Amino acid sequence: MFSSIRSRLIFIAVLALASLWALRPRQVRDSFQRPDGTTYDSTKTVWGPNLGLDLQGGMHLALELDQSKVVSTDPAKDIDLALTILRKRIDEFGVSEPVVQKSGNDRIVVELAGLKDPERARGIVQKAAFLEFRITDKTQALERSLPAMDRALHALGVKAGPGAAAPAAPNAVSQLLGKDSTKADSTGDGEGILSSLIQPAAGASLPAMPGQYMVPVGAAERVDSMLSLPTVARELPRGVTWRWAPDTVSIGVTPYRLLYVLADKAIMDGTHLEEAQAQIDPLTSGAIVTFQLDRRGGRDFYRETSAHVGDYMAILLDGRVQGIPPVINSAIERRGQITMGNKTLQQAQDLALTLNAGALPVPLKIVEQAEVGATLGKDSVDGGILAGLVGTGLVILIMVGYYHKSGLLAVGGLLFYILFTIGALTALGATLTMPGLAGIVLSIGIAVDANVLIFERIREELDHGKNVRLAIDEGFKHAMPAIVDSNLSTVLTALFLFQFGTGPVKGFAVSVIMGIFASMISAVFVTRTFYML
Repeated sequence: MFSSIRSRLIFIAVLALASLWALRPRQVRDSFQRPDGTTYDSTKTVWGPNLGLDLQGGMHLALELDQSKVVSTDPAKDIDLALTILRKRIDEFGVSEPVVQKSGNDRIVVELAGLKDPERARGIVQKAAFLEFRITDKTQALERSLPAMDRALHALGVKAGPGAAAPAAPNAVSQLLGKDSTKADSTGDGEGILSSLIQPAAGASLPAMPGQYMVPVGAAERVDSMLSLPTVARELPRGVTWRWAPDTVSIGVTPYRLLYVLADKAIMDGTHLEEAQAQIDPLTSGAIVTFQLDRRGGRDFYRETSAHVGDYMAILLDGRVQGIPPVINSAIERRGQITMGNKTLQQAQDLALTLNAGALPVPLKIVEQAEVGATLGKDSVDGGILAGLVGTGLVILIMVGYYHKSGLLAVGGLLFYILFTIGALTALGATLTMPGLAGIVLSIGIAVDANVLIFERIREELDHGKNVRLAIDEGFKHAMPAIVDSNLSTVLTALFLFQFGTGPVKGFAVSVIMGIFASMISAVFVTRTFYML
């Protein structure tokens, strides 16, 4: 096929042009955040392979299943499902060439090179994105349970702390129950603690609704701990549960956290979610997330909401109530919306992409985190380039000094080797890391190893009295078994590294494998063509 010089030159020209085409400058989109929280897209021109985390900076995260609240029945299956969901989320995040892969059997590694907003990335990666719709309680279950809860706390010896000081006047719950909780609190014996801290929500910005309460921000954590006590939690009637809203509201000058008592059974969850999209509400100019359910979910949602017309429906994400629960004015089918309150459009977009990717089967916890700065990345690039230049320069000096004109031909083949290697890495979309850069520098020496075998074999044939043309033909012919054996053993070793190694090791293996194939072409094919010329 390549018996003629012309066909050989055409093949080399095609490979060179393909490599140059892969290395052409291209536009890459990046997302940035303004100080007001909104985002905008920007494009930049890049060329060559994508740089990894250690070369341009970014974030490295290692995550494992967090089974403190949700116990996994099949950790291997859940980690694989979480890996698929994270890949969907990160693909929509706006970071170019992210790395999301499993490490071992119980860990997921996420590398986001060139990341501009680490806090946002952590939120997207860890968010379970479990969506639920629950009806607020209208039976006054909490009001009826508060005296029993206070007695349970008193029996446990819980005292009123600094965050549970009695109000100056009886609160709304005390009036409702016909009891002055200030007297109980003044004793300091723990009776009436919850009654003094949990009040029905009331204010100009809060619509009156059943099941909605407010707790002073400073006491919210303590109230949450007390409600979580088994003896206290048992006093809440069956069929209801309690959940917090993540944001605070201000009544006058006092900030409060909102607490909701809800039906313990959701009327719908996110398993039937088909699509979610972030938008700006034209009426309020606030951020919202519109969603659409599949057909089965739409039928179930219609049936449930038909039975609760006039009730309030809380929308929960990962166990937190999102916004003020809206009233169900009429039956809802497949479409609905989540009001984001005072959150930004970017936060709405992040919620939409996590909902579209699906809910994590078990929450994830960050067990390892590292942020690589741009300065370290620049130092790594400069050091790698310097090592490559020094190594290549020494190889050129040795080859030309020892093999003279044949050494010049080997150097010419080496230039094509570098072009083919970088072009192949770019065309395959590989991410070049510092170990990968080391692999390229290492394979420069491997690239001329085949030439050394060929040249030494040619010298032997010349020593046996053969003419130059015949010595060259015999040299290439008899050196091929040794070249194939040495390169094949190196490729097999690199394949094992790629199969069982993690990110940096995989990068090293890929660059070595690409370098081996490129060196075979440059040393055997390109250099032989130069000899033929």
